[in-house]
Amino acid sequence: MFQANRRELMLGAAAIAVAARAPAAMAAKGSTILPRTAQPLPLSAVRLAPSDFANAVEVNRTYLLRLQPDRLLHNFVKFAGMEPKAPIYGGWEGDTIAGHTLGHYLTALALMNAQTGDAECRRRADYIVGELATAQAKRGTGYVGALQRKRKDLTVVDGEEIFPEVMRGEIRSGGFDLNGAWSPLYTVHKLFAGLLDVHQAWGNTQALQVTLGLATYFERVFAALDDKQMQQLLSCEYGGLNESFAELYARTRDKRWLVVAERLYDNKVLDPLVAREDKLANFHANTQVPKLIGLARLHELTGKPAQATAARFFWDTVTQHHSYAIGGNADREYFSAPDTLADHITEQTCEHCNTYNMLKLTQKLYSWQPDGALFDFYERAHLNHTLSAQHPKTGGFTYMTPLMTGSARGFSTVDDDAFWCCVGSGMESHSKHGEAIFWEGEGTLIVNLYIPASATWKTRGAELKLDTNYPFEPESRLTFARLGRAGKFPVALRVPGWATGKAVLTLNGQPLEPQYAGGYAVVTRKWKTGDVLAISLPLELRIESTPGDADTIAILRGPLVLAADLGSKETPWTSADPALVGENLLASFTPVAGDASFATRGVVRPADLGFVPFYRQYDRRSAVYFKRFSESAWKTEEAAFNLEQARIKDIASRSVDVMYLGEMQPERDHNLVSEISFPTNYRGRSGRDARSGGFFEFTLKAKPGPLILQATYWGGERGRDFDIMVDNVKIATQHLGEDRPGKFFDVEYVLPQALTSKKDALKVRFVPHDRSSAGPVFGVRLFTAKPAAK
Repeated sequence: MFQANRRELMLGAAAIAVAARAPAAMAAKGSTILPRTAQPLPLSAVRLAPSDFANAVEVNRTYLLRLQPDRLLHNFVKFAGMEPKAPIYGGWEGDTIAGHTLGHYLTALALMNAQTGDAECRRRADYIVGELATAQAKRGTGYVGALQRKRKDLTVVDGEEIFPEVMRGEIRSGGFDLNGAWSPLYTVHKLFAGLLDVHQAWGNTQALQVTLGLATYFERVFAALDDKQMQQLLSCEYGGLNESFAELYARTRDKRWLVVAERLYDNKVLDPLVAREDKLANFHANTQVPKLIGLARLHELTGKPAQATAARFFWDTVTQHHSYAIGGNADREYFSAPDTLADHITEQTCEHCNTYNMLKLTQKLYSWQPDGALFDFYERAHLNHTLSAQHPKTGGFTYMTPLMTGSARGFSTVDDDAFWCCVGSGMESHSKHGEAIFWEGEGTLIVNLYIPASATWKTRGAELKLDTNYPFEPESRLTFARLGRAGKFPVALRVPGWATGKAVLTLNGQPLEPQYAGGYAVVTRKWKTGDVLAISLPLELRIESTPGDADTIAILRGPLVLAADLGSKETPWTSADPALVGENLLASFTPVAGDASFATRGVVRPADLGFVPFYRQYDRRSAVYFKRFSESAWKTEEAAFNLEQARIKDIASRSVDVMYLGEMQPERDHNLVSEISFPTNYRGRSGRDARSGGFFEFTLKAKPGPLILQATYWGGERGRDFDIMVDNVKIATQHLGEDRPGKFFDVEYVLPQALTSKKDALKVRFVPHDRSSAGPVFGVRLFTAKPAAK
């Protein structure tokens, strides 16, 4: 399911805190309390103390060391004409996107070495770089890679052969496919990024040399294209390749790399962002985020304001209009129209890669101008989404983090059945949970995340200790365990937007009144060894509405998103979605034993439920979003529900045959045949679609008399048109588009009696128009028409 959804080939509530204290440029203009710029303390200077974050790092370290580098190197070695030392992994690594995982793995090894000091991670990274250098030298072109290309005769070959075609102007892409390879430049970017991270981590010069060889190769590829051809090429996902070339320029100061970096600019996506226009709807979300990270890096190197404008506007837009309560974004990997999240609460929300990259962008923007609102979002997403995306026992990763009521999370295994993009970003995310806790700028120490940790602050020769059980308990204590260079300087503790005016600070146990600026409590004094600065934040329950829909709500406690616990994932959820009914909802929540756990009484319909932290629902089914009703509105809702059930029951009583598309046995029973057609699953319902040039067809039982064909679709699809044929006769052309309601809906097609007369079976075919798709269709039913009223 995930692979088909990703390529089709082979803050909602998080924004509330941001909107309450919108970034100043993003910081308060004219403030002299906060530094103008900041940078995090090095990851190698931070060590995590026991917590869920520390456990995530250790589980991930076990996972990384279980992987076999030679299996990830298989295609790199094979396509260089050498004998692989181990068999290739499966999943995506066995498809034409092969090789992307190795880049992620290099980055994760470098990060894990910094976070924990694990020497084996460094040894493995150095070994991989050496093997890549050997393979690159054997090829002799500068290229080294593992991506594959599927030819028209379906044979699979070394993917490098697409690049001479591209240089000749032969560019064929549907967005993720390029001349028979799956997002090849995305894969190239991952390798670039991994090599650069290893070079930066401990000065591995061989990693830089391999990168330069790759860069030279692709410089030649891009130089062969005119601007129109370049834009055609960039319509296929290219990850953050612009960032890699920009970083290569920063390392070498060779301007040729800056020229390439700036040419890797997708006009269609980026020009509107420069103009501060939100045209993100129907764009694949994670394809875009790395482009903005790259623009942000370019701005740091060039100072061009348009690059910063686009990055800042994109962050504002995504966090305030396109993000769910847990900080993730996108449904089925795509942005919808702004402020329409309530129509997109499904089992395919919140691809992890999106949040991984949004956190990177957040750090980049924060470094330019510190503002607490940026880290209000960061904390929300890091805690509720990133932690939820790794199983704390198996080390497996989610692709999507589903928010639809009753959904279960799907985790990768630790072997070779997945290697999705989100497995790669998961390896990286859980190797660096200490990277954004402590920051410094212009002599100021900043605490942005309340995660138990210790750190060395080189500027002051200080040993810091942060003790906390936040977000389950309100207090966090920063101790100067050692201060080699005592003196007067500011310490800034972030005060989340939801705690503004309610934070309580103490210094060495005595009450303290700090200065406040830009989302921070700032204490400036002459600090000494042993000083303890504590902050207590009110962990109160609150309701956050979804942007665009005040009555689709989530329940939070401090930064924690709470979820109703619906039971084990082993038990399917078949009940109606719970709703919250009443005027004072939170008054019915009562704390119970357990971290941030609550019981409810009389407020949840149809029955009371317990609420717990969402991210910890690894093996449970949850409800995160709820429709809010008054008592009178709930009675109306019940009546409408009962009326719809009566309609469904009536049609069922007149049904002749039903086709459950996307399900194996029903499709076999109905003799389904198809070309360029794929099963799908959305909002708990199976379906099937067909792409341009394809179709799907099946047989339904029929009976004498007037018949009606009914098909079920989802509203709010990206525009598409297709024909419906019955026994090779077109009975309708169906258009799906955003003008439809954001819910499942049925369309009835009255069949001509001349077409059905004396037949006991009918062949039904769905055929997409050129460059369009048919469906998804989530079920087809044939039923008799109601007798005419007498």
